[in-house]
Amino acid sequence: MVDAQTADRDALKPPEWTALSDEKLLEVRMCDLHLSIQGTAIEQRIARIDAELEARGLRFRPFYYLSDEWFTPDDVPGVAVPFYLAHPRLERLELAQMLEVEGGDEAGCLRILRHEAGHAIDNAYRLRRLQTRRRLFGPPSIEYPEYYTPKPYSKSFVQHLDHWYAQSHPDEDFAETFAVWLDPHSDWAGRYAGWPALRKLEYMERLMRRIASKRPAVTSRRLVDPLGRLRKTLGSHYRRKREHYGLDHPAFYDSDLHNLFSAAPEYAKNVSAAKFVGRIRREARATVASFTDSYQYTIEQLLQKIIERCREQNLRLTESEETTRSDFLVFLTVQTMNYLHSGRHRVAL
Repeated sequence: MVDAQTADRDALKPPEWTALSDEKLLEVRMCDLHLSIQGTAIEQRIARIDAELEARGLRFRPFYYLSDEWFTPDDVPGVAVPFYLAHPRLERLELAQMLEVEGGDEAGCLRILRHEAGHAIDNAYRLRRLQTRRRLFGPPSIEYPEYYTPKPYSKSFVQHLDHWYAQSHPDEDFAETFAVWLDPHSDWAGRYAGWPALRKLEYMERLMRRIASKRPAVTSRRLVDPLGRLRKTLGSHYRRKREHYGLDHPAFYDSDLHNLFSAAPEYAKNVSAAKFVGRIRREARATVASFTDSYQYTIEQLLQKIIERCREQNLRLTESEETTRSDFLVFLTVQTMNYLHSGRHRVAL
């Protein structure tokens, strides 16, 4: 018989998959990870959100469970949290596969949790049935688009998550507005003074006061795609995720590339454009992502296509590397913004 001390020692052992290489880890099924929220950093961040709800006088608390991505199931007052936030080894894998970890830092994670809490409270009290809610935010019955074209300077929407996410759907507008209202540091009354979005925030304030002490109408704890029932491998999960955030617009930047670089014989001894872009790609990706609120994975796909095009045309630098670096960052920013405003900006479903 295994004694209690041995059982405790075994329980403290890291899972066997933590020692695997990325290549081998990608072969592991998600259901075989055997993860829990308990005892993790994400548990502490959830506690922060619960404290914010309490500070607002709200009785409601969402429930949380692990799945493959961030989402709140329809008609369920609960939130699915991505599996990788439950273990540092999986965060490293997420970074390697997607070039960023959505919700990996505390501030970013709290922003997402506030947003998802907005969806959960919407479900718990069936708020989308309210006439004023539908009039201010739009009908929830509108089908989610695969792509949307954001208007960065619109003042009809709050700005909370990246990619002007409130503009993607009426339900996302509601959740984003709730998140801004909930955030104890948002100073929304001053930040959005004079904006049409302020009417939504003032409505949120009145609505939350009205339901604060009421019991939720929906108390289901139905789990949609819980981690323990996902039999797909990590490899298949990431293949699909990369396809979703991949780049599928045509190479419309050739003329701009030829303004930056040249294939003329007089530059044959200069550094190749492909080598130069490859050398600065990490810095360029991070810089342009911060400028444009774009996914780094999307920018990486664009960079790869640019490198391939430079190589195919044997392009080389015509100016110093310092000058070319500045010009290239401008070029990459413009191309990324063209993509964002082409109507091909994906909704992160």
